[in-house]
Parts: sequence; structure tokens; C-alpha cells
Amino acid sequence: MNGQKHITDEALAESIAKAFEDCFASYETMLVGGAEEPLYQPAKDGHSAKLVFREDFPASALHEIAHWCIAGARRRQQEDFGYAYICGPRSAEEQDAFFAAELKTQSLERAFAAALGLEFRPSADNLNADVDAFSATLEDYENSLNAWLTTTAGQRARRFLQRLSILKTALSEGSVTACSDSSDQAGVVQ
Repeated sequence: MNGQKHITDEALAESIAKAFEDCFASYETMLVGGAEEPLYQPAKDGHSAKLVFREDFPASALHEIAHWCIAGARRRQQEDFGYAYICGPRSAEEQDAFFAAELKTQSLERAFAAALGLEFRPSADNLNADVDAFSATLEDYENSLNAWLTTTAGQRARRFLQRLSILKTALSEGSVTACSDSSDQAGVVQ
């Protein structure tokens, strides 16, 4: 993290999960790390929805949160938001479809990483893909993302961006604060 005290990936992922919980408790969705593969499971049989990210990777947490922030109410009722995943290796057409499906998500993940002061690395999820071209596409998409963030659909993402900025400051000071709304409470992470 740029200009901030050293923090392990595990501790940072835990802080991101806490920030998500603080901001979005009313959505009854738990953000959980430690998985081999990411997965979204909608609420079912009285259990909260579960947004699972890989290992304890902060980037994976931010990526899955981006998917969640983009997903509307109907998509949040479907496992993995109703998306079908094609494992690599992919054909050129399948890779293009992957990049198209990931454009908004990775653009938002990039904004989340910037708000937190983390380096963003685009993912092709395929060793044979042209990540540099996709990275340029992400940069070109920034104005569209910023326009989306001003809409009602972008409200959750906008709120989490604000929260990540607060988390960045709190981490540099050695503490973590709750989401910036009328129920602010402070906590300390050591």
C-alpha cells in the first residue's frame, strides 16, 4: 500500500471484509475469504447471502465486491449472479466474451484498488490472453464507469469507494473506522 504502514494480505482482506460488513449489513451478505475459488451464494433458508473470495487476497475481495455492487436485485438472487464461467484455456472468441463481461467489473475493481491505495493488475484469467490490450480498454472505460457511479445503480459502489478511502486513511493511522453514515462507530485493528 502506497505510503501506508505494512499490513499483511490476510489483515487487509479482513479489514476489507469488515468495511463491507459495516457498509452493507442491511443486505445480509457476508464477505468471506479463504476459498479456492470465488463464489456468490444467494440468501437461502434463512441464511445470509455469501460472497466468497480466493484465499486471503485483497484483490480477489475487491473483485468479488465489484461483481456484487454491479449486480442488481435479480442477479443477487442467483448463484454466481447467474453468470456462466468458462475455464481456460479459452478460444479467442471466448476470451473476448470474458473481457466484455469483465470490463465493468474490473474497471470498478480498479477504482476500489485506487481508493485503497493498492496496485491494480487486470486479470485475463488466461495465460495466453493479451492483458495489455485489456488494460488499455479498462482505461478507456473510465469515463463510462464514472458516469455509472453517478446513477442509482452505482450507489452501492459509490458508497464502498467512500468507505475504502476512509479505510485507507485509517490503515495509515493504525485504526479502522466504520462506514461513514449516521451510525459511525470506531474500532481498532492492530
